[in-house]
Amino acid sequence: MIFNLQRYSLHDGPGIRTTVFLKGCPLRCRWCHNPESQDPRRELLLYPERCIGCGACLAHCPHGAVREVEKRLLTDRSRCRACGSCVPSCAAGARALTGREVTPDTVLAEIEKDLVFYDTSGGGVTFSGGEPLAQPHFLEEMLTRCRERGIHTAVDTCGFASRETIGAVARYTDLFLYDLKLMDEGRHREHTGVSNRPVLENLAFLADHHLRVIVRFPLVAGVNDDEANVHATGRFVASLPEIRRVSILPYHHTARAKYERLGRPYRPGTDGPPSDAVVMRTRAILEEYGLGVTIGG
Repeated sequence: MIFNLQRYSLHDGPGIRTTVFLKGCPLRCRWCHNPESQDPRRELLLYPERCIGCGACLAHCPHGAVREVEKRLLTDRSRCRACGSCVPSCAAGARALTGREVTPDTVLAEIEKDLVFYDTSGGGVTFSGGEPLAQPHFLEEMLTRCRERGIHTAVDTCGFASRETIGAVARYTDLFLYDLKLMDEGRHREHTGVSNRPVLENLAFLADHHLRVIVRFPLVAGVNDDEANVHATGRFVASLPEIRRVSILPYHHTARAKYERLGRPYRPGTDGPPSDAVVMRTRAILEEYGLGVTIGG
């Protein structure tokens, strides 16, 4: 199950890349930029500003999820099954589905359309999400096929998976883009819903096996931008063999509209995007530990 396949990506690894976004994630980060990636099932997206009130969706919904209230068409998401029956009936494009089932053959055919760009730019394919490790069999199959064709592979992951999964996937992965959010386990649970122990242990495993990893640090004001957490992150990464690169990813509010389309409240629990001063302070602290630090990408 994927929710997007983006060609000509420039920020998901080296060179020009095709990024395959797999649907489903075990974390529930309140600042998630892709909230449509969290649920592994298909979901309905609504664009109420496009609705012209024609009532076609009301007539085509087999589950009674659409009703008219004071001349407005409302969707009861507790009744919606994301079957998609209403989508083609909406001529205004006010309704859409996110999430579609694909086969390895289908995805590989899309990837191979850009072979010439991979060859000339040093690019390849990146599997992102959601959390790609949450669909390990599909991911391993895709990585294997890409390896057979000489296509550079990257996996963008939060690292929350079993050791068996991370080990199996690592055999066919050229580069890991690995998120580190919070070093304190209690705070990690508070802001993501899960422990960070598997995350830290899997990162150490990859480092011990000398696999190429770039650590990504999503910088969220009021959540993980305090100096204690930044220092703890720097110390941990610097203690790992072979890992010397960190990318700071400053949080921004561009995902707000996505939450509205999914009918979810937007409560990132942050103080807004981090200031330039905070970003540069974070970079300076991480560089104290001998790490090569970039911003963005």
